[in-house]
Amino acid sequence: MAAALFLMYAAVSLRLHQRLLTSSYDLGIFDQVVRSYAEGHLPVSEVKGRDFPVLGDHFSPILALAAPFYWVWRGAETLLVVQAALLAVSVVPLTLWARRALGGPAGAVIGACYGLSWGIASGVGYDFHEVAFAVPLLAFSLTALGNDRLIAAACWALPLLLVKEDLGLTVAVIGLVIAWRGDRALGVLTAVSGLVGAALTVLVILPAFSPSGSFAYWFLVETPQGAPRVPGDPGTTGGSAGSLLDMLYRGTIGLVTPQLKVTTFALTLAPSVFLALRSPLLWVALPTLVWRFMSNNGLHWGTAYHYSLVLMPIVFAAFIDALVRRGTSGRSLRRYLAGCAAIALVILPSFPLFQLVQPETWQTEPRVAVAQRLMDKIPDGVTVQASNSLVPHLTGRDSVSLYGAPDSRPDPQWIMVETSVPDNSRWWPGEPLSAEVEGQRLAEDRRNGYELVADQEGFVLLHRQR
Repeated sequence: MAAALFLMYAAVSLRLHQRLLTSSYDLGIFDQVVRSYAEGHLPVSEVKGRDFPVLGDHFSPILALAAPFYWVWRGAETLLVVQAALLAVSVVPLTLWARRALGGPAGAVIGACYGLSWGIASGVGYDFHEVAFAVPLLAFSLTALGNDRLIAAACWALPLLLVKEDLGLTVAVIGLVIAWRGDRALGVLTAVSGLVGAALTVLVILPAFSPSGSFAYWFLVETPQGAPRVPGDPGTTGGSAGSLLDMLYRGTIGLVTPQLKVTTFALTLAPSVFLALRSPLLWVALPTLVWRFMSNNGLHWGTAYHYSLVLMPIVFAAFIDALVRRGTSGRSLRRYLAGCAAIALVILPSFPLFQLVQPETWQTEPRVAVAQRLMDKIPDGVTVQASNSLVPHLTGRDSVSLYGAPDSRPDPQWIMVETSVPDNSRWWPGEPLSAEVEGQRLAEDRRNGYELVADQEGFVLLHRQR
C-alpha cells in the first residue's frame, strides 16, 4: 500500500512540476535551501531576498536530511520524490496498528482512507514543504502512544522540534498525553522540552538569523492596519487594551468565524466519521488548529495547500484509538469502516490525487516544450531572474530570484519571463506585477543593455554580457 501511494504522490507532484504548475513560493525556496545544505553551508534563498538566511524565516534544520538525495539528482524533482516517500512511509505504522488491533480488512480500509485523505492530497498537490517530515514522525509517535509504548512515543515526537517552530507546541501536547497515559515524569519532561524548544526557536534562534532581528511572523496574529472589520470583531482600538481585546476575540469567537473555519474543522474530522473526537490523541491537533484559525491570513483557514498535512495522521490515529478503546467489532466496526470509506471517496474528486485519472494531467501543452528549450539556453552557475513558475526549474543549477520582486538580486545575467500568464498568477508576497507593468519593465531592461535572445510562445529571454 505504501509503495502504491508513493507512486501516486510522486506522479501527481512530478506531473504538476513538468507542466510548469509549481512555483517559486514554495518549491523554489526549498530547493535553494536543500541545495545550500548539499553544498555544505547554512541555507539561503535568493527567492526570499539577496542571500536571505532561511534559518531566520522558519526553523527547519531537518531539511539537511534531504541533502544526500540532492547529491544524486540536483533539482526540485528530488524534493518532490522525497516528500512522496515521507508521506507514503507514514501509512505503514497506522495501517499495521489498525490491522493488529482491528483485523486485516479494517487495516486495509483505514490505511487506504488515510493515504487518500484530502489533507495528504492537498499537500501533494502544492509543491514541497518541510512539514512533510513531521507526518511520519507523528504517525510513528501516535501509534506508539496509542499502544502505551510511551518512551517510543516521546522519542518519535522530539525530532518535531527540528521540523518547524510551531511544532514545539505539538510536542508539548504529546507530552501531556504521555503523562495522562501513566508516565508522569516522561510526559512532563517531553512537554517541557516542547515548550522550551518552541520558545528558544521563536525568541532566540530565529531572531538571531533574521535580517529584521525578530520573529518574522508575529504579524499573523495582529490586526492589519486598515483591515476590514468582521461583524462583532472588536478590532484594534490602539494601545495594549485594544491588542488585548483583539487577542481575546481571536482566541474565542475568532476561532469559529468566518464559517470557513468551521467547515475546515468539520472536514478534518469527517474521515473518522467524527469518532476521533472520542480519543485523547486528538488533543495533539489543537496547537495546529489554534494557530491556523487565529491567523489573519485567510489561506490558513481553508483546506488548500499543505496546512492540513500534519492533521491527517493525528485524526486517523485518534480514529483507530477510539475504535480500539470502544472495543468496536462486528457490524458496528463495519459501519464505521463503510462510513470512512464513503467519505474518502466522496471527497477525493475535489482534491489533487483525482488528477491521476484526468486526461489533461497526462497532456503536455506546447508552451512547456518551448519553455524547456529556452531554459536550456541559460548556462549553469549564472544569476537569473525568472517568472514564478519558471523559478523551480532553474534553482538547482543557477542563482535564481523572482522577476519584479523588490528584494530580488539586481542586474542578473539572464532574465526569463512568461508574459502570457494571467495577472492573478503573477504572485509573490506584496503587490502582484501586472502584465502592463511587466511589459514596461522588460522594455526598460532592453534599454538598459539586455539583448533579446528569444521571444516565443509568450516567453521572453534576455541576456546581458558582464
